[in-house]
Amino acid sequence: MNVRSLTRGLCSAAAAMTLTFASATIATAETITVTDIAGRVVDVEKNPSKVVIGEGRMIYSIALLDQKNPFQRIVGWKDDMVKYDPDAHRKYLEAFPEIADLPSFGSPYTDEWNLEGVISLGTELVLMNLGNLLKAQESGIIEKLDEAGIATIFVDFRQDPTQNTVPSLQLLGRIFDKRDDADAFGDYYQEQMKLIYSRVQGIPDEDRPVVFIERAAGYNPAKCCNTFGAANLGRLVDLSGGRNWGSSKTPGFSASVSLEAIFADDPDVIIGTGANWAEANPATTAVLFGYEADRAMVQERLGALASREGWPELSAVKNGRFHSVYHQFYNSPYHFVAMQAFAKWLHPELFEDVSPEATMKELHDRFLPIDYSGVFWGSLE
Repeated sequence: MNVRSLTRGLCSAAAAMTLTFASATIATAETITVTDIAGRVVDVEKNPSKVVIGEGRMIYSIALLDQKNPFQRIVGWKDDMVKYDPDAHRKYLEAFPEIADLPSFGSPYTDEWNLEGVISLGTELVLMNLGNLLKAQESGIIEKLDEAGIATIFVDFRQDPTQNTVPSLQLLGRIFDKRDDADAFGDYYQEQMKLIYSRVQGIPDEDRPVVFIERAAGYNPAKCCNTFGAANLGRLVDLSGGRNWGSSKTPGFSASVSLEAIFADDPDVIIGTGANWAEANPATTAVLFGYEADRAMVQERLGALASREGWPELSAVKNGRFHSVYHQFYNSPYHFVAMQAFAKWLHPELFEDVSPEATMKELHDRFLPIDYSGVFWGSLE
């Protein structure tokens, strides 16, 4: 055989191998049909390798599934975790330094979103929040992504967390080919929730204290107050054995309320929410909960909030029932930890044996790729 014949034979063999490999790749790429939390029937590639998340704090959920590296398939995000939960961002950055180069595309529900950048990365899936479904529909972004061959899936850990957390994780587990991990956390979640439900279900209304939740207490020191209606943390208060004050004031997710209304009703218990917002808003007086928080700071900040004009006269402050909790629980599958703290504050004798601290540590040890540190709730001492 001459050189030309040999070369032709090798090229033919290589071409055949390439064709065989390409066919095998096509054969192994599986598309599945799912129904997302918005009720949309969507065809999506199973176990996608290139995912863009419409909110950075979705990592709280994805970390439960891709436990070795929750960023292994994430090619872009929104930088809300960087801005509003920098403690968590630094915690993950230490474990996964490559995320320093992760591009931020802004909000997918506004004109600022870099759609061209998303498409150029070969993105296979975009995850969005159910609470922004209407905005996404009105902007036409879902259709634009569909035209580019990119699937859009809606999940929910905020609008109706007690109903949608497990289904959202099971949906992601199916798409990411992590069903066993989704089921394992789902079982744990149900166990932790039933620990609360089983004890509070028999408490009569008259024995359930009225709870005012101050949403993002002190974020803007010159402004007060915003609270939750019968949703999200408001709903979690009701399920923890209390009566959410905001549920009688607004049918919506949240609302602004006057100090006069709070002072007039004088709720039994006050629970604020806080996080490390000092970098996003250096003037904030919020309790800077998170992985870098310490108890001395928590007490100092709680004391300052309780000392605002008129607040020392409230029954909750006088009676030692003034508390605060990590704001990001409101958008996280870990909200059962907040509920355990609520339950202990509302009915201490009934939940004397329950330890939110132990639960938080177990959550990290069993399901998360980062270790537990910091402070995530506190009571004025």
